[in-house]
Amino acid sequence: MVPMRGFFLLPANLTHDKKDTGDARAFSFLQILELMPFLLQPPSMLFVENVVGFETSDTHAKLIEILEKTNFITQEFILSPLQFGIPYSRPRYFCLAKRKPSSFVNEFLNSQLIQSPRPLFEHFDTVANEDDSLQEDRHKLLQSCQPIEKFLELKNPRNDIDVEPATLMTGLSNATPRTLGGDNDHEYDSLHQYYVPPSLVERWGSAMDVVYPDSNRCCCFTKSYYRYVKGTGSLLATVQPMKRDKTSLKEQCLRYFTPREVANLHSFPEDFVFPEHISLKQRYALLGNSLSIAVVAPLLQYLFTEP
Repeated sequence: MVPMRGFFLLPANLTHDKKDTGDARAFSFLQILELMPFLLQPPSMLFVENVVGFETSDTHAKLIEILEKTNFITQEFILSPLQFGIPYSRPRYFCLAKRKPSSFVNEFLNSQLIQSPRPLFEHFDTVANEDDSLQEDRHKLLQSCQPIEKFLELKNPRNDIDVEPATLMTGLSNATPRTLGGDNDHEYDSLHQYYVPPSLVERWGSAMDVVYPDSNRCCCFTKSYYRYVKGTGSLLATVQPMKRDKTSLKEQCLRYFTPREVANLHSFPEDFVFPEHISLKQRYALLGNSLSIAVVAPLLQYLFTEP
């Protein structure tokens, strides 16, 4: 929990496995909620982030019950960086809460679960009918997203379809990537560590989410990224195949996104760096547990804006 001038940021990912209030990770969150009615100086605002699915949990029901009893009004969102032009699919649940007499700019959206970023940028005089525009908005998401190549730190040579994988591997292996750990970190002095071993491609190829530099979407990176392959995040094809299918994966020279690239997709600033003693696996784990600045920044601005 992070207090800041009457503003509390509550911990996230507490009911990830649908154990609801029985999940040990929810204990601290529930303790905070139970203390709320007894605070002499309760916060004026709350910001809660969690995985999608939290909105249907017992813990969520407890959150809303206590907030209502302690004179808070809420607006809830499920948003992804894709909705902000970032080619990164990471949907998350957010709850914004204000203690009366404060109110939201779009007060007609109180006590609603909203799946569009429009309220963050537009003023509504009546409740918007999300169902009518949601399908159209989703269709436009990928069209509005920048290509993944804009977020890469390790640029491939020209990816013509006649480039041999072995040639590309040789050319890339001599490059020195710009990393989050500093230029002197021996752990990051080549690209070999980022390439997916052929054995993993052979074993998990059918389950991999493979993307290309011109793709407009990649999957959420988890804290297990780089240690496992299945369901932990997208892999980047460094060779453009004639046909994009699973049968040619071995020829596409798949690699992991680097920590800097994952940070870029989280919209971290260019001057963000990890301390040099943080290992590569630790960096991936920390990034996998982090928030998307592209999503959180407008949410916070909306929360702090008074009508």
